[in-house]
Amino acid sequence: MNNFVYHSPTKVYFGQGYESQIGALLKEHGFRKPLMVYGGGSIKRSGLYDTVTASLKDAGLTWAELPGVQPNPLLGLAKQGIALFRAEQCDVLLAVGGGSTIDTAKVIGLGVPYDGDVWDFWCGKADPKTGIPTVAILTIAAAGSETSESAVITNEDGMQKKGRNSIFNRPLFSILNPALTATLPAYQTACGAVDIMMHTLERYLTLPGEVELTDRIAESVLLTVRHWAPVAIAEPDNYEARAQLMWAGSLSHNDLTGCGHASVFINHKIGHELSATHDTAHGASLAIAFPAWAKYSYLYNVPRFAQYAVRVWGCEMDYQHPENTALAGIQATEDFFRSLGMPVRLSYIDVPESEIDLLANRITANGKLSFKSYVDCGTKEFTEILKLAK
Repeated sequence: MNNFVYHSPTKVYFGQGYESQIGALLKEHGFRKPLMVYGGGSIKRSGLYDTVTASLKDAGLTWAELPGVQPNPLLGLAKQGIALFRAEQCDVLLAVGGGSTIDTAKVIGLGVPYDGDVWDFWCGKADPKTGIPTVAILTIAAAGSETSESAVITNEDGMQKKGRNSIFNRPLFSILNPALTATLPAYQTACGAVDIMMHTLERYLTLPGEVELTDRIAESVLLTVRHWAPVAIAEPDNYEARAQLMWAGSLSHNDLTGCGHASVFINHKIGHELSATHDTAHGASLAIAFPAWAKYSYLYNVPRFAQYAVRVWGCEMDYQHPENTALAGIQATEDFFRSLGMPVRLSYIDVPESEIDLLANRITANGKLSFKSYVDCGTKEFTEILKLAK
């Protein structure tokens, strides 16, 4: 087991009705004026906007608003939020939405106290020294941003999509009411399920090493998604299904499922490029990336892939040829993604084979970067992986 530091300070209010207490909770923490960040009109159509603002009023709080967050959120809007936060003299960020909304709030939180360009943190020019507290009301089980230290943003200049980890990204507290996800379209629910699985698999299918407890926790998250995602899609109002997925999403990305392992998010490197260049939903991009990466990588750690196949998918162990078991698990994962209506090939999102070299070069900044997984993944390796996804 590798050394690790586990620190997950976000307080979670899980269950129905907590969103109506947001004003009192903010006031209890000493805040007086949040900047409320949200997306399009969904929180207004659902009535969540009215619930939140009524709670703020009841607590005697004033607030400013930054609407307009879109999937694959953009740096430009976050920079508007930084300016607005300063101008309105806010003291806390209130993200009402999914991962894109929460990530946008996190970017604002790092940018407000920083004198330079907040993008410096995402391109490695600077490290955050402090941040503005973020509070979240979650509306989709997917990214796990409500408990994670990660924030992903797309810079419109070159459509560069990058993630940044920082302890200052951890929300102070998050409200998770599964009922708020009941109105999600089936496609978004499916994208969220894939995202949850991939946050777990990127930590689980890693370099050799025994961490039995962490493995079992990760497998439980994966089994939960396997069971409950189809139920949530078939029965959108099934509270139990929504609750199981929502809690799985939070546990998948608060680092618990990676304790003791050396995690490398290679699939996310591919997924981010597909999202940035082809406007693909994050979960859908990962559904394309994973089968190709796994087929490229499984021979470097057959026991781990075979363990995954047996424990998560119930595949029969072939002790003479465990590589067959490993491949069966990969195929089972791909079949599951298909059953949720997810794309599993580049051609499904109209990415021609002729673009593979361009994508590989973008991932590696024209060969300047490589990423350690089972092998060092540079331009050549990403090209080979992407060809398996064509």
